[in-house]
Amino acid sequence: MQPTSYERVGAPCPDSPSVQVLIALGANLPFGAQTPVQTLRAAMRALEQAGFADLSVSRLYETPCFPPKAGPDYVNAAAAALWSGDADSALAALHTIEAAQGRARDTRWGMRTLDLDLLAFGQQVVPDLATYHHWHSLPPDDQARRAPDRLILPHPRLAERGFVLVPLAEVAPNWVHPVTNKTVAQMLAALDAETLREIRPFPEESGF
Repeated sequence: MQPTSYERVGAPCPDSPSVQVLIALGANLPFGAQTPVQTLRAAMRALEQAGFADLSVSRLYETPCFPPKAGPDYVNAAAAALWSGDADSALAALHTIEAAQGRARDTRWGMRTLDLDLLAFGQQVVPDLATYHHWHSLPPDDQARRAPDRLILPHPRLAERGFVLVPLAEVAPNWVHPVTNKTVAQMLAALDAETLREIRPFPEESGF
């Protein structure tokens, strides 16, 4: 049974200063009778319920499965919001929402009912610059088989993924990467145009 509240796990602290967080949303498997589009809409509502304030969400996009041909195409989106608490509590809140939508964390880059990635937490580099550089510089084969045992921010693959940057540019085009000093708009402009053509917006829908 799906919970109706997300207050208990990863709840924000009202006395903490708010920090801008960037979130990537994706899904390519149904959850019961719910389509991936419906799952992302439900996740957007759940973000507000969990305490992500001043929420701004992008349009929905259809994107090829990553890695290529590994499963059905994805529905992707991005969100920017304010969070009163630390990065770990924000991540815990995202994991709670994922679990409520049937997410099982059993395969690296596998198909999923819902994926909520914490892309950035203000201008913080978490846990430190050396660890960020280590995961950012991994060869492609190691990226596919190795997962960090801690939160790494900004997301090490952020600048490489059109399916993240295209929707993210709608909600946070001027956010500046704390390591590269490039904005979301600049990172998007640096991507291959042929790859970006595969990212197709869904028809406009009103509200969440």
